[in-house]
Amino acid sequence: MLRLVFTTEDLARVRVAPGPHPLWELVLATTLLGGSQGPAVFGPWRRQARLDLAALPIWQPRLLRALAPPRGDFPDFLTPAQGAAGLEEGIDAVLSAPRRRLRAELRCLPQLPGWAGPLAEGDREVLHALGQTLRDCYAVLVAPYAERVAAHIDSDRATRARDFLADGGEGLLAGLGPTMRWRAPVLDVDYPVRRDLHLAGRGLLLVPSVFCWRMPVTLIDPELPPVLVYPVTREAGWWAAQHGGRAASLEALIGRRRAACLRHLDEGCTTSELARRIGSGAAAASQHAAVLREAGLIASARRRNSVLHTLTPLGRALLAQNPSRAARWTRPTR
Repeated sequence: MLRLVFTTEDLARVRVAPGPHPLWELVLATTLLGGSQGPAVFGPWRRQARLDLAALPIWQPRLLRALAPPRGDFPDFLTPAQGAAGLEEGIDAVLSAPRRRLRAELRCLPQLPGWAGPLAEGDREVLHALGQTLRDCYAVLVAPYAERVAAHIDSDRATRARDFLADGGEGLLAGLGPTMRWRAPVLDVDYPVRRDLHLAGRGLLLVPSVFCWRMPVTLIDPELPPVLVYPVTREAGWWAAQHGGRAASLEALIGRRRAACLRHLDEGCTTSELARRIGSGAAAASQHAAVLREAGLIASARRRNSVLHTLTPLGRALLAQNPSRAARWTRPTR
């Protein structure tokens, strides 16, 4: 059990990451790759990823798996805060970590391979190899699915935003379940070891993740800015290629009603809200949303007794390229 102890100031400083963190997704994807968790959700992705990794030099997957084993801890320096700005910014932060930090954090690994010594000493050749490994493995494990990862995280953020607007920071924390339970002033988190983390006014950054499985993850060092990475809701087949079978759905989307639906989903809304906005019944709005979802243009997440729909990056791009088509539609007169 992980106990995060909040002060009033911490509640005011709870934030949700603005999008996917590339290095958290890569590291957690690597831990999943070495195990068998979540076969229904990750099994097909795991099989494809292992095939794709075979095209890389064999030392690269081995290097990353040694740093991020399927069980146990991995070094904090692999997931720096700078990674929120992008993959390259994160890699730059990894490679510029002080030697003292490299030496201390590598000790968390159960078995240290031969290259760990030079890495801990900041050997330039080993650091260069690590940077290239992070780039190449990200290109195989995460990049092909980046659109869907972003869509799921955008959907989760929309849910957190609604909870916050309705009930503030405590409402946001209370809605994080089922592996997290808010009992003011403590957030109890399912965790493999017993640990208390006092936020002490530093606040908390919540990082939604597609490749986080079941239990949330946090940093080992309690002195680092507090971070909690937690799993978003995913369906089986979330990883599937984004372009196959879309032509028919996109052709149907050209219809004025569905274009209007897409436009009204720009800031996210529930099915009943969508029905009111386009002037239709709930059943019709639900059908339109299903077509848009199958086309990869929106993501949907059930929240209590409603379903919240948000645009995917592809949906936003389509609106940006065709703003007038959505804007011209108005409710027909009967």
